[in-house]
Amino acid sequence: MNMVPERARLHLALTFLQFCHAGHHIIVRIALNMGLSKLIFPVYRNITALVLLAPLAYFSEKKDRPPLTGYYMMQFFLLGLVGITIKEGCYLVGLDNTSPTFASAMQNSVPALTFLMAAVLRYESVHLNRLDGFAKVLGVVASVGGASIITLYKGPTIYAPYSTLNHKQSLSMLGDATGKNWNLGCICLFGHCLCWSAWIVMQASVLKKYSAPLSVSAFTCFFGILQFATIAAFFERDYKAWQFNSSSEIYSVLYAGLVSSGIAAAIQIWAIAKGGPVFASIYLPLQTLMVALMASILLGEEFFLGGIIGALLIITGLYLVVWGKSEETKYGKEVIAPMESKNHGEGICDNVSIIQPLILTPNT
Repeated sequence: MNMVPERARLHLALTFLQFCHAGHHIIVRIALNMGLSKLIFPVYRNITALVLLAPLAYFSEKKDRPPLTGYYMMQFFLLGLVGITIKEGCYLVGLDNTSPTFASAMQNSVPALTFLMAAVLRYESVHLNRLDGFAKVLGVVASVGGASIITLYKGPTIYAPYSTLNHKQSLSMLGDATGKNWNLGCICLFGHCLCWSAWIVMQASVLKKYSAPLSVSAFTCFFGILQFATIAAFFERDYKAWQFNSSSEIYSVLYAGLVSSGIAAAIQIWAIAKGGPVFASIYLPLQTLMVALMASILLGEEFFLGGIIGALLIITGLYLVVWGKSEETKYGKEVIAPMESKNHGEGICDNVSIIQPLILTPNT
């Protein structure tokens, strides 16, 4: 694995992360349709994730983990509140009142929201007067636009492996939004996206001071469990609601816990530490493309021209952001190196930051 460049590993990890997210919408919707409580499901899910993350964090970061202080405990509590309790709560209510396809489409706003938050909080340097800065902005817009086209525009059928009847039957298995509160669902999903973006930016800030990503994920999961369990215990007082009624419910919890919360959380926070919040979030639109492809191949759903156009835009957007980051880093080295040489020759010790990397936490 060491023979693979770190940049390549980062791209592969973020692509695999979207495979994890792609199946999550379907799995969770099936669990909700089976009657699993929206309050109890995330408790079991995060307990499963903590069982995976806690031993990994303890043994792999035992020597590198900074001392635990009250300040860090508060940071982890806030990460659990924003990234698990509110984010997952809004998602479950939103998904229950809309559909998996719409939920996936709404999450395509996360890269743009993350970019805006990072820029406003000065975690992200935006140089619109330079080609690399303009490429990053254009890349975010292209990726979000491509994912939106896949969702909103169909066009002619490109691939139709099965009959329309099978397509309708596969949709009926997932349930639809008939009789649901669509407006409430949309509001909750937008709140979910806001929390996800804020969570990514908050993680980047915490990692600058607490350089143990797996431990951060484990503590975040721990506080999320405490918060959700408290809420669930207050509202779900019937002990039968806490019981599993089928093996499908157990499999849903295991997938959501081990894959969506455990593995995905570890990959996400590692990617944030290596590439920054905007770079980690720009891959999210890929899940819409993956959901469309998986539904076409596995469920026999039709694949339309809009999917091809959207895929091209997503790939173009990803390339622009990656290229912009590479050029920005290269430009920073070219400018900083001569300045450091000049300052050394003149005996200047001023602490001047000429060009910031892709993501930096503001000095406090």
